[in-house]
Amino acid sequence: MSDTIKTTCLHDKHVKLGAKMSPFAGFDMPIQYSSITEEHNAVRKNVGVFDVSHMGEIFVSGKDALKYVNHVFTNDVTNLEEGKILYGMMCYPDGGVVDDLLVYKEFEDDHFLFVVNAANIDKDYRWMLENAEGFDVVIDNQSEVWGQLAIQGPASEDEVISLLGLEDSEAEEEIRNLKFYTFADAEDDKGNRVIISRTGYTGEDGYEIYATPQNINYLWDELMADGVAPCGLGCRDTLRFEAGLPLYGDELSAEISPVMAGLSMFCKLDKEEFIGKEALSAQKTDGAPRKLVGIELHDVAIPRAGYPVELEDGTQVGTVTTGYHSISLDKSICFALVDSAYSALGTALWVRVRKKSFPGEVVKKRFYQTNYKK
Repeated sequence: MSDTIKTTCLHDKHVKLGAKMSPFAGFDMPIQYSSITEEHNAVRKNVGVFDVSHMGEIFVSGKDALKYVNHVFTNDVTNLEEGKILYGMMCYPDGGVVDDLLVYKEFEDDHFLFVVNAANIDKDYRWMLENAEGFDVVIDNQSEVWGQLAIQGPASEDEVISLLGLEDSEAEEEIRNLKFYTFADAEDDKGNRVIISRTGYTGEDGYEIYATPQNINYLWDELMADGVAPCGLGCRDTLRFEAGLPLYGDELSAEISPVMAGLSMFCKLDKEEFIGKEALSAQKTDGAPRKLVGIELHDVAIPRAGYPVELEDGTQVGTVTTGYHSISLDKSICFALVDSAYSALGTALWVRVRKKSFPGEVVKKRFYQTNYKK
């Protein structure tokens, strides 16, 4: 393994299971174990587990933590209750996205956890430090000492209760009652902190477990022994895409703002200030030049990232960012960034697949009906 490629704490177990491994976000990660279709369906119909230990965990604390988080984060944590989670972005002054992330409000005053994308850990940490001047805060990148599992699917609740040995305990009710975008803190038998949250990235109910690498290895082995399907990043992408969820680098980037991506609801423009507010306010008022849309093709052709989106006469008006023949819906669908003039629902657009253009129309980006724990 090259010194430039990182591995998660479960890497050897993935290799032993025969997973197809490939570099992703600077890590050697499992893409699939059996097949993307089998793993996708395991999550939709039963339960599957993902190694997401490559994600980053950056803790923010101190007297000015709340003020600082509101400065660098587009969403508003002013009244965020302990144990709750918000989705949002960190933006550049021009409105481009540094990263999209989750912010956890911890069970201590002025303590927050930023969960960031693996490819952006170092960049995000530098950005957070660079923009901390004048704030009394401590910014602690603990990404190297945490592992994370995502246990997803309609059977995930019972599986997690069994995994953690919580049957008939006081903690069982707490974990079962966690709602979408909430979390609970616990300790293992050695006093190590464990965080259990319910956010998901698949469109299905599910949990994330943050723990020490040693604990993550133990929990993974227990899940394998219980017959839970190991799932790779291949089906993680097909699942999040069907649910209408963006991936940084595809649907969000330094060039694709939250307004362009249709995520303005996570940018609280009525806040006093945050980095990028002026640019995002202008885009919201004046209209962004491009918008992210969903497109359903009237054929079985498979749209792929980078394919041109055209008008009937062949004029290119956009580009596919993510596309598949949907496993759950049996339709050819994609996200595409198009000129705003062609972003209305029902607009006829064509996608060029190699040398032929296939007709389709603009539809809602949430292709699949999600099943979160409300």
